[in-house]
Order: sequence, then C-alpha cells, then structure tokens
Amino acid sequence: MTPMPDHSDNMDDDFRPADISLSVFFPAFNDAPSLPGLIEKTFSVLEESAGDFEVIVVNDGSYDNTAQVLAALQERFGPRMRVVTHETNRGYGGALRSGFAAATKELVFYTDGDGQYDVEELPKLLDAMTPGVGLVNGYKLLRQDPWHRVWIGNVYNNFARLLFWVQLRDIDCDFRLMRKSLLDRLELTSTSGTICVELVKKIELSGAAFVEVPVYHYPRLHGRSQFFRLRSLLGTMMQLLRLHTKVVLLPALSRFKERIQTPNLQTK
Repeated sequence: MTPMPDHSDNMDDDFRPADISLSVFFPAFNDAPSLPGLIEKTFSVLEESAGDFEVIVVNDGSYDNTAQVLAALQERFGPRMRVVTHETNRGYGGALRSGFAAATKELVFYTDGDGQYDVEELPKLLDAMTPGVGLVNGYKLLRQDPWHRVWIGNVYNNFARLLFWVQLRDIDCDFRLMRKSLLDRLELTSTSGTICVELVKKIELSGAAFVEVPVYHYPRLHGRSQFFRLRSLLGTMMQLLRLHTKVVLLPALSRFKERIQTPNLQTK
C-alpha cells in the first residue's frame, strides 16, 4: 500500500458517524425496478453512518420510467436526494464523470443502480477509510452472473491489470469509496466502462494509498448489462489499448524525452 501525501481531508484517527461528510451516487440506465428499494436502503444506512450526506442518481438517458420513479423518490426523501439527468445516453464513463462532478461532500461513494451490490456493506468501506487512504475498493467474493459474463469479466480484469500494471485485484468491482479532494485532482476522459481502469490507474499514479475490502455480489434481477457482452469484447479491448496509449505509453515517452534532453541543456 503506497503512502498518500498529507494533503487530503483532515479526519481524526477514530472519527464518528457524525463527523462523516459523504456523497453517494448511482449511475442508472433503465433501472426503474431496482431504484426504489435501493434508495430506501441507502437512506436507512446513511442515517446511521454519516452526519452529513447526499444521495445522487445519474439518469443516463433511460427510456423506461426511471425519470418518474426518481421524481417520486425526490418528493419522498427531500433535498438530500438529487437527480442528474442526461437527455441522451453518455455511456458508463459519462455517467460516472457526471456523478463525480455533482458530488459535494468530503467522501464520495458510488455503486451501480442495478442492485448487484448491497449498500448495507458501505459501513465496511467507511471503517477502512483511515487517514492517508485515498481509495477503499471492494472486491467480489463470488461473482453472481451467467458463466459467460464471469469468463469475460475474468479475461477483462486480468488483461487490464497486466496491461496497466494495476495492483488492485478487482478493477471491475464498482463498489468504491474515495476522497473528493483526490477525485478533483484527476482528469478522467473515458466515456465507456473503461473509465474504471482509468480511475484506479490514475489513483495509483497519484501516490494515494488504497485498501481493498471483500463484498458480496448478487444476481441481476432487472435489465441487462451494457458492458460485458461477448460481441463487444473486441471493441472493449481496443478501447483499453487506446487508453493505455494515453495514460501509460505517451507519459512514459514524454518522461524519456525529458531525461535525454536534460544533459544537453546542462552542457550549454
């Protein structure tokens, strides 16, 4: 675990729930059936776990009745419940970037709006967010998906970790708690699901420490995944290669050029 520079939020070594300032957001695309139970459970957890919190849903161009469901939830839960609406679908990366931008609290947590992770496990991540830690990331104890999605997910995760030299064991586990001050220093550009690789790699490059926490994964009850499909695997791999060029190869080339030019400058 890499030490993090001491410019993150100031928190006591043993802070209480009343001290926690937390933004929780969910990217949602046609997740109307799962959202009412998810949001109700989230508010129940946060009332016990955070003194200052907000709940945000990014409606990423849904064409079911997600908008109507969210309007009813806003009326029920009041100003602590906010909705960011994309009139057209911007992709998973676009939804996450909107959620990060909308978050206003010291800590930021997100997970998907389809209910495959249990928000009741969020306190485990909060307990692990000790001073010096910038990211607390879940890792799936057992993936509850059809066999082909499990296989594709394993191929993707192993390929991405090898290609980007990522230490995090489960890049694909979207159950993450981060410091807002850290997120504000990152420049994220991905619009697809490859944003998760970009996010964790740039956090590692920042020097921030991370902690991993085991979490449960549950079968999808509603809708379909937009990312791990066999027919889109090749396109996903191509997106990873383009991201690798931008995040790893070009910066490395730039550093190499600086090193070979510096002696020439000194001899003049």
